Amino acid sequence: MSDNSDKTIQQLVKEWLELDQNEATRQEIQNLSDKEDYDELERRLRTRIAFGTAGLRSSMQAGFAHLNPLTIIQASQGLASYLLTSVPQTTPSAKPSVIIGHDHRHNSSQFAKLTATAFILKGIKVYFLEDLVHTPLVPFGLNLLGANAGVMITASHNPAKDNGYKVYWGNGCQIIPPVDAGIAAAISENLIPLEGAWDTTVLSKEDGHMVEKVKGRVEEAYFEKVKGLVEKMAVDGEEKVRFVYTPMHGVGLEAAKQVVKILGVGEEDFVVVEEQAKPDPDFPTVKFPNPEEKGALDLAMATADKHGITIVLANDPDADRFAAAEKVEGKWQILTGNQLGVLFASHMISTTSSPVSEAALLSSAVSTQMLAAMGQMDGFHHEETLTGFKWLGNVAQQITARGTHKAIYAFEEAIGYMFSDVVHDKDGIAALSVFVTMLKKWLSEGTTPAGKLQELYEKYGFFESCNGYVVSPSPDITRKVFDGIRKLGEEGGKKFPGSLGGREISYWRDLTEGYDSATSDGVPVLPVDKSSQMITVGMDGVRFTIRGSGTEPKIKYYVEAKASGKEEAAKAAKEVAGAIVQEWFKPEVYGLIA
Repeated sequence: MSDNSDKTIQQLVKEWLELDQNEATRQEIQNLSDKEDYDELERRLRTRIAFGTAGLRSSMQAGFAHLNPLTIIQASQGLASYLLTSVPQTTPSAKPSVIIGHDHRHNSSQFAKLTATAFILKGIKVYFLEDLVHTPLVPFGLNLLGANAGVMITASHNPAKDNGYKVYWGNGCQIIPPVDAGIAAAISENLIPLEGAWDTTVLSKEDGHMVEKVKGRVEEAYFEKVKGLVEKMAVDGEEKVRFVYTPMHGVGLEAAKQVVKILGVGEEDFVVVEEQAKPDPDFPTVKFPNPEEKGALDLAMATADKHGITIVLANDPDADRFAAAEKVEGKWQILTGNQLGVLFASHMISTTSSPVSEAALLSSAVSTQMLAAMGQMDGFHHEETLTGFKWLGNVAQQITARGTHKAIYAFEEAIGYMFSDVVHDKDGIAALSVFVTMLKKWLSEGTTPAGKLQELYEKYGFFESCNGYVVSPSPDITRKVFDGIRKLGEEGGKKFPGSLGGREISYWRDLTEGYDSATSDGVPVLPVDKSSQMITVGMDGVRFTIRGSGTEPKIKYYVEAKASGKEEAAKAAKEVAGAIVQEWFKPEVYGLIA
């Protein structure tokens, strides 16, 4: 976006007050100006919120640095402008189209309507998902209706004060470079709201020519697709599955009810956590509305105990992620994203109608190497991608387009699972449907998730993870941490350090600097991105990735060890994780919070 560095803070205040026609956010800036709170005004106005492959995500406050009605209009006008220049027009009347959806967060409905209005004013047709939807309906509807782009207003599992603007491209995948840069440039050229940009009543006045409300149509087709996915996996017998479900104050319940209906699960066997059942943008019962966070599933597990149920299933608030827990020998065990990932993978391979050798399964660079081990033993094609479903989805489509394999499934350790027959993005509702189908199958075989996981470990080896993060004060500090790690190698005249925690390093891939020790020319196969920090390291029996988060002030580490036993693998992973934090991240030196 355009640079504000040469303007005084008074000029930025004047610019904001001239552009913003939302009374609440105008007043926020006016009040700060009246109080002469220049430090806060600098934080709010000096830097514009940056558009990237994740779209926009920020707290909802007045100011160019945050999400609010004005920055939503600016982003939408820029995206619309980019769409008009990048989508070929076959005939003069063939205009691009976009699908727009939103979740239940504060301001999500308003943001979606402002987004739609911006597209209409630019002459772009809007397919509008007019009520609360789970995120995967946007990419699914995009493909169903042949739209050229999609926007979902959601901040997924972020805290209640946040919201986001997630963008999909014409192939139904999240955007990747260089599309993000093109959109960002177009936003900077479309900062002045068009006449009528604030009047969202255009949505109700439209006769269907420029706006079409499509929620019912898209949902019906979506659940037919989910039904087709699980029908291929059906098992003989009528095993009764019972589980507790929580949508975590999000939008997942209505979709989960459809899944239960499709799978023939009795209402008495589908127990919902009532305190978390309804969409609530304040997420009152959880500190963070993310099933991965410590304590987030406590209420669901207590509900299960009350009903004598041993399985808990959960979606995050926008229902694109999926989590599960099982009570084993009297103790609750939350399945990790990697454990769920390989359970789904094993099921997909065992139920595929095509030869296994023609199937492709994908995982990201921060996810378990167990999938690669499964591919080597079972004969399916495995491919690794950069972090995020923008890469998993796009690469899956590229693999299938080549014609040698069909990409049927992909996952990432952050409880994201993609079933290509439904959508090329993570989908917590499709995952829910497949998991319940797997439960039925395992029960027919006399086992449970924990038992099945043990079978897989005994066949492919024990893989144990130790993942975590430190909080970094700033992107500049994050860069210094990674530069300091690289310099450890320079001291020995090498491109990378020789050891960590007493273990010799045998493999080094730096996707920031563009070096891979395993390729003949030292150039990585995966894309290099100088703007982000990401290093993958291999040691005997251990592999880990460290990276700077693109959406949070964190430096993350993902450590995995393989051994002949669970305890041995877990011990090695924990030791290496500790060495990463103490020897490489050096919290005391850089002011990081471990």
